[in-house]
Amino acid sequence: MKLSYVIIYVDDAVKATEFYSKAFNLKIKFIHESNMYAEMRSGETTLTFANNEMLKMNTGIDPIKGDKNCFEITFTTNDVQKAFEKAISNGAKELKKPETKPWGQIVAYVRDSFGTLIEICTPMG
Repeated sequence: MKLSYVIIYVDDAVKATEFYSKAFNLKIKFIHESNMYAEMRSGETTLTFANNEMLKMNTGIDPIKGDKNCFEITFTTNDVQKAFEKAISNGAKELKKPETKPWGQIVAYVRDSFGTLIEICTPMG
């Protein structure tokens, strides 16, 4: 079994890709002609955004918005402070400034404009 896709349901899939492209230097892989589905190159696992309407259309589930839809993704980097500042300058909301954990890892948290919790941290040994 291999994790191939992470799908985050948002109000606007294209705007989500624009944010992640600017804030985290991810490259857009594919945007469906409907603009309701988009993929980003993010290593072995594809980061995908789909409009909330697609969630309802595909599953019958009404989209949950705001803090109730808590989903976290994590980006690792050797320069957490720089990545954190770049995310904030591109529209992310600051939740927790970079701090060094007792085990030595540097960790920060932001939230994108779609409500997704994003951890930015140094890689674990």
